[in-house]
This record gives sequence, C-alpha cells and structure tokens, in this order.
Amino acid sequence: MPRILVIDDDMHIGNLLEETLSREGYTVSRAYSGTEALLVLSKQKPDLILLDLMLPGLSGEELLPQIKDIPVIVVSAKIDPSGKADLLLGGAADYVTKPFDMGELLARITVRLRDRSSSSGSPTLTFGDITLRTDTHTVTIEGTEIHLTRTEYAILKLLMQNPEQVTAKLTILDKISEDTPDCTESSLKIHISNLRKKLRSVNGRDYIEAVWGIGFRMRDGE
Repeated sequence: MPRILVIDDDMHIGNLLEETLSREGYTVSRAYSGTEALLVLSKQKPDLILLDLMLPGLSGEELLPQIKDIPVIVVSAKIDPSGKADLLLGGAADYVTKPFDMGELLARITVRLRDRSSSSGSPTLTFGDITLRTDTHTVTIEGTEIHLTRTEYAILKLLMQNPEQVTAKLTILDKISEDTPDCTESSLKIHISNLRKKLRSVNGRDYIEAVWGIGFRMRDGE
C-alpha cells in the first residue's frame, strides 16, 4: 500500500487530502512545516510527497533540495511560470496549482507512483536481517539461505513489500493467487505458520506477527 506524506500547514486542505487519499487506499502521514517534514523523513521514507511551498519556518522551496529519491508533487497557490520551471528543474516531479481538481491530482499521483515502480527495478527486498531477491527467488537471513515453498515465498515477498502495513488475509490470497493457486483461505494459516518456523530457525527471532481479526505484517525480530 503506497505511503504518501502530505506537507501542508493548511488544516482544511490537509484534512481533505488525508481523507480522500485514505479512501483511495493510500497510507497518509502529515507534516505542517518544513522542519517537521525533515523530522518525519528521518524516520520513514514515503513513496510520494505532496508539498506546499508556503510553509512556516523552512519553506517548500528550501525543503525540496533536501528530499532525495522520493517523487514530489508541489501543490501550491503560487502560479509564477518561471517559478514552476525552476521547481521542476530543481527536483519536483510535478506541479499542481491550488485550488486543484481532486480527480486530476489523484491521476497525477497514480502516474508518478507508476513511474517510480517501473523505474525502481531493484531485485532485492530487505527487512532487518532478511534479504529477498526477486530475480533468483532466494531468501537469506544473516547470510543463511532459507528454503521456502512457492507459496511461502509469495507470502513473504508480499509482506516485505508492505512491511509497515497489516495485510488482510483476503488481500494476501488475492495478491498471490496468480502464482500460487493452491493456497486457500483454510490453508493460508498453515503456510504462514510454516514460513514463520523457517524464518525463526536461523536465530530464534519471529519476523511475522498476526494481527487478530485482520491479517499479518512484518515485525522487528525480537
């Protein structure tokens, strides 16, 4: 589930964006100033940022050069054409002028996330000590290879792609159904139990936790 950081000190616009984006299935975090945004970014890396320019303290123009490897859509009331060009040349992925059409903004978000997904192309997923390579379908913990079934591998890959989110059981079944048609709702619990045992066998740490009544997510192995 893509994560979007909204950086805007306008409470009304921020609430509107959070409500709409959450309804569309995005995970939304907020920052109300440039300084607060830097603090948030030091702790998490969202998939996309919506950035207002007129922020208290550190402005959007000052903040933009400090954002690395994350697509930024500037959402601002400033409409100076030369300023737009400077921002786009300075690292912004797109520019939307306030007041904006929500449908257009959602479409631009979809395009930027799609571009990011297609250009990332990294064959490696990591979570703590776990490394999963999508090109060779191998999983290692602290350098020790873990031999997984096709279903176990598909489940782990999905959870590692969304490590901070709880993935519902039905979502897991839907996402992995093409690769593992043998996995059913009744057998999913068994597959995940076997997967957890295999991951735990290396160092005794449990990397997957069940969230009662909802689904599963990755956890820091303790």
